[in-house]
Amino acid sequence: MRKNFNTPRLTLLSLLFLGLPALLAAQLPGDLKFGIQLSPTFSSMSTNDNLINRDGSNLGLKLGLIGEYYFRENYSFHTGLGFHFNAGGTLFYEDQFTKVDIWRESLDSALPASALPDSIAGGLSYKYDLQFLEIPFGLTLRTREFGYLRYYVRPSLHLGILTQSRGSIENAGFISNEENFDIGKEVNSLNLGWSLGAGIEYSISTSTAIVAGLAYQSGFADLTTDKGTTLVRAGRNPREDDSRGKLGSLVLMLGIMF
Repeated sequence: MRKNFNTPRLTLLSLLFLGLPALLAAQLPGDLKFGIQLSPTFSSMSTNDNLINRDGSNLGLKLGLIGEYYFRENYSFHTGLGFHFNAGGTLFYEDQFTKVDIWRESLDSALPASALPDSIAGGLSYKYDLQFLEIPFGLTLRTREFGYLRYYVRPSLHLGILTQSRGSIENAGFISNEENFDIGKEVNSLNLGWSLGAGIEYSISTSTAIVAGLAYQSGFADLTTDKGTTLVRAGRNPREDDSRGKLGSLVLMLGIMF
């Protein structure tokens, strides 16, 4: 089954959440504000297997809409809709593995049968380039205003829906480092995570503020699919790659609220 969302479903979901703030504004008695974010990210992949290690990060971007409902003067709930472009990172499988049989379906689709070796050893890096449609929900706690500044803390939950997944293998003789192919079968379509951020709001008018801050975001669940994969080490029985691959991102939060 294909893991990525198709275009009609993605468009329908986007329209639904773009229209949701207007519906809330008509129904809720509190103060409702909207904004946009354009936030650079630094993402990486990690696992719970000490022979599968982090080996590089992706420079990405979060772009989207933010909606905040103030239930008290300095406290608000927030949600939104946005895209996280070029999330992911690189995982290195140590050369202790004599066979690393992962991404097999994706490689079968990307390469002719004559180019794909019967067995792939360790010592290679597998790079994930992922794109998510993200829906956050959380709480923003603010200080009182000091001149034009207020400070905030923002704990959140995030639902990430995979919209695109590409991969490449570095230092492999049978495929170029620049060969980027679909790995939708190797990545789970949903990624539930949490984040904790802090920063400042600078008021430039009575109703408009510039927001800047720093946040760390991490997934709860295993992002990689391991069904049917095999890892072999010298002198040991083959085993399934049952490692838990998680995505973590450092987010430089930049936005403007109206």
